[in-house]
Formats: sequence, structure tokens, C-alpha cells
Amino acid sequence: MDFFLQGPQWAAFQRDLGRTVHEQSGPGWSFLAVEESNPAGRLLYVPYGPVAESLEAFDAALAALTELARGCGAVFVRIEPARAGFDVSGADAVLRSRGLRPAPANQQPELSWIVDLDRELKNILADMKPANRNLYRNIHKKGVTFRSSQDPAEISVLLTFLHMTAARNGFKPQSDEYLGQVARSLMPAGAATLFIAELEGAPIAAALAYDSADTRTYAHAALDDTHRKLSAGIPLLVTLIADAREAGLKHVDLWGVAPADQPEHKWAGFTAFKKSFGGREVAYPGTWDLPVRKVRYGAYHVARAGAQLARKSVQALRARLRRQPG
Repeated sequence: MDFFLQGPQWAAFQRDLGRTVHEQSGPGWSFLAVEESNPAGRLLYVPYGPVAESLEAFDAALAALTELARGCGAVFVRIEPARAGFDVSGADAVLRSRGLRPAPANQQPELSWIVDLDRELKNILADMKPANRNLYRNIHKKGVTFRSSQDPAEISVLLTFLHMTAARNGFKPQSDEYLGQVARSLMPAGAATLFIAELEGAPIAAALAYDSADTRTYAHAALDDTHRKLSAGIPLLVTLIADAREAGLKHVDLWGVAPADQPEHKWAGFTAFKKSFGGREVAYPGTWDLPVRKVRYGAYHVARAGAQLARKSVQALRARLRRQPG
């Protein structure tokens, strides 16, 4: 499976944001690394990379990243070796033996949900919940139609619905400026497509997807609260999947899902929605740090742990004070 975040279109988009991007490759390996900063200082972030065909190639990629980090003054390299020549079940031992340590938090999802497209559409639909199939086949009877767009100006449709969803659910979506640049950079290049559901010609739901060489990634979606009962987001996603198959892609990545043993996870509701379209779970090793300037990196972790402990102490104190009478 080809990772969009390690592709040339993502590199171009990051550069359009004004970020410094490094792309390197060698026998059996490649990476896209973005320069970022945090309290430790400069770092190199390699989303869902490096990509390697074997452990030997992975080691070569790590050596190249270490050299690059030293050259640009980075304190550490943050990687997510989703396809790096070793099985996820043995990732902990492989990565620790090479001096890596788990990052404080995963940057990209550790679990994703994949719909494979190497079948007839009727067989893909058969794996979905009956309600999803029925909506896809019959929602036109209610006057709902679907179309796709690669016109950057139409990103405003999605932004409007994201604002509605954020206000309703109390979350902070990606900024209008960020998604606007996504549209300007990726849509004209054919690397991003906006799918829109319309009721009698007026938009009621929208979803943005990114395409790599063989995979479509379901990235952002929202709908008009006024027409929630139509559940247009379901047939809209089926349309996105069917279109990906028609375009010759091999997979649709529905992005992050919650672990099955964590029903209270913040993504539990999204996870149930995604799994209703059939598919399979894919696990990745998560986000790991490779210290380059080890003393400074160690100091950063000590300071971070101290700050976390202080926050927890303040929270505990406030909780005790709230429980006290009067």
C-alpha cells in the first residue's frame, strides 16, 4: 500500500506551506522528512516513513536520516515506519535495538481501516452493512445526487459543514487556511478530490480524499445539520469508494480507528461508522524518536515529564478542593 504522506504531492504541499522538506532514496529505501520544531528544538518528522523493503534497507534509511539531522541541526528524528521491512509484532524489539524510543504520543493513527478494491463492486457492497447498501442504491429517490470536484474554490463547501460539525461536537477542525492550501496545492494536481452530496442542487455533505499511486485516503468529511436524517454521508462515502475502484486504485484507507478493546475511546463512534463499510484493520508500529543530540533530547524528556507531573498535581488539587464542603 502506497502512503500519501510519503509521496511527491505531499512534499509539494508542505513546501507550499513554507516548510523545508527533504526527500532521499537509496537501494530499497526512501523517505520524505519535514523540518519541524518543538520545545527540544528542531526535528525531522517522517510521516509513515521511512519506507524500506528490508531491515538492511531500513538501517540504511536510518543512517541517512541521522546524517541529515546532524547536517541541519535537528535534535532528533521522529519516524513512523509503517512499511519498513519488519512485521509490526516485532517492531518494539527492532526499533529499541536501534536506539529508538516511543514518542510521547502517536502523530498518525496506529490503527487504520482499509477497504480493498480488487473485486467487483457488488462484492465490495456485499461486505457493507445492509443499511449502507440500501442508502447508496435508493437515496436518489429522495432527490440526492453526488458529484466530484477538483476545483479549489469548492473547498468552501466542506469548510462550511466542518464549522457546523465543530460547533455541534465541540472539536477543533483543521484551519480554513490549512485546508484552503490543501485545495490549492493538491486538487489541480489530481491528488485530492472533493466529493459532494446535493439535495436538489444544494450541497448537504462533503468529503475530501487524497490519492497516492494505489490508495485513496478518506481525510475530512462533514454534513449539513439541517439534513442529518438523510444520512447522506453514508452513500457519499460509498460513492468515494466506488469512484476509487473505477479509477484503478487498489485500496481506500478510511484512516484511524480505535482499538477493539477500548469502547470508551474518543474515536469509538467514528470506528463503528468506518467498519460498517467492510474492510480490515491494519496496525502500524506507531511514532518513534531517534535521538541525534542525545543530551538535549534527554533534557527535553525530563522537562516534559516534570511539566506533566505538575499538571497532574494541579488537577488533583483542584479535584480535592471541589469535593470539600463549603
